[in-house]
Amino acid sequence: MSNTFQTYNLPSALLGALAKMQYDHPTAIQDQVIPVALTGQDILGSSKTGSGKTAAFSIPVVAQLMDRPEARVLVLAPTRELAEQVAGVMSSMIRGCSHLRTVLLIGGEPIGKQLMRLRTNPNIIVGTPGRVEDHLCRGSLHLQRTTFLVLDEIDRMLDMGFSIQIDKIIKRLPIERQTLMFSATLDRNIERLAGSYLRQPARINVEVSDDEPKNIEEESLYVPEAAKFQVLLEQLNQREGSIIVFVRTQIKADSISYQLQQANFKVCAIHGGLKQHQRKRVIKDFRNKHYTIIVATDVAARGLDIDHIKHVINYDFPQAAEDYTHRIGRTGRAGATGFALSMISSPQERRLWRIIHNDPVEKEVKRPFRQSTNFNRFRSRSFGRSVSG
Repeated sequence: MSNTFQTYNLPSALLGALAKMQYDHPTAIQDQVIPVALTGQDILGSSKTGSGKTAAFSIPVVAQLMDRPEARVLVLAPTRELAEQVAGVMSSMIRGCSHLRTVLLIGGEPIGKQLMRLRTNPNIIVGTPGRVEDHLCRGSLHLQRTTFLVLDEIDRMLDMGFSIQIDKIIKRLPIERQTLMFSATLDRNIERLAGSYLRQPARINVEVSDDEPKNIEEESLYVPEAAKFQVLLEQLNQREGSIIVFVRTQIKADSISYQLQQANFKVCAIHGGLKQHQRKRVIKDFRNKHYTIIVATDVAARGLDIDHIKHVINYDFPQAAEDYTHRIGRTGRAGATGFALSMISSPQERRLWRIIHNDPVEKEVKRPFRQSTNFNRFRSRSFGRSVSG
């Protein structure tokens, strides 16, 4: 891409921060969103996970905050991890601007600390809908001066049942504001919300094109449930670099992590059952490579932005195609090559795999599994594609 961030006439302080963050060239979604957002127009944006949406909305919002220090932005995100990631990115962008301050409002964090930060009248408020609504009810958060609203991964927030909280929050906002809404997918519900929350938005949909780098190699193994752990051990011994292993339940995450520790792997687990400070410590330790393997439930599928993840292993196959996309989007980031392996244990999972990869769906064959280590690698070819967050 030939464009640079200098193309957008951004404040020099922001350009310096982007250089320190090693943001050299805008991604496709950034190149389309930034110039439109800088004009003040509402945006309904869609692109795959890993495509750079966080910086796409953060850069134009921060640029306008630098020029208008009285302005305020509220960013709503579906999970604590994603909210932390957004707050971290925006904090890095305003580093050196003493008149701009950020507050993170998420559950699992001491309320007293958040109350103190809110008293400093921060310009940037990032949070999950539940905790933001909590502060509104307490009277500790006031949104009358909010100039910008960002709804990040609105599809996920709807899936998690936050629609009522979002409605309550938006009713506290000024009618005159700029709203940026982002979703991995655009369906009827998203279109309905866009009609309620946005005013004549620019629609920006960035698809992965055929000429983009194909940087995630995908394959699957048809494995009996009882033999999964043995196959996992074999796969881990064959792979180098950081690995994330996805499972369905908290209990299984803890169990698999413990068994791998017993097998002398450097491993930790992350799931919704951990307290917020525990989850933060796990992510920090994994980011700093104190562990080579992290066993996770889907709580980590969105918002976990760690460039050095080399492999994703779906120990339990996800139950929806969208979850699959977000899981494997944890690897192959920042232009690196990634690898994704899925263990398939039932005809239903096999059909979903084929639907995800646009393959003809085979008829279900009724036959017993054979307890053998020679498992059927029924889709061993690599599906090269760019899956990006």
